[in-house]
Amino acid sequence: MYEFTCRTGKIIIDHSKCAECTTKACIKGCSLYGRSILRIQEGKPVLAIAPSETNRLCIEDLGCEYECWFRGKQAIKIELLIPGLEQYKKKIKLV
Repeated sequence: MYEFTCRTGKIIIDHSKCAECTTKACIKGCSLYGRSILRIQEGKPVLAIAPSETNRLCIEDLGCEYECWFRGKQAIKIELLIPGLEQYKKKIKLV
């Protein structure tokens, strides 16, 4: 697992799934919706910036996760500390 923190949570990337991915959709999502903080290294997404810069540069737009889930290999999970989110997800039967 590869992970890094952002302002209100963390991004977790399962690199074992990335090896099979041909789209690398997370990179496109990060560039379309975010600030292009990810790049491909040895076939896997990694930070293109220093880890100390993620709180400032990652805008938590969810683009990398969205694109990975719908066009990639479902390797990215973003955990944001949003009060009431877990209860809401249970209410609408997402979990």
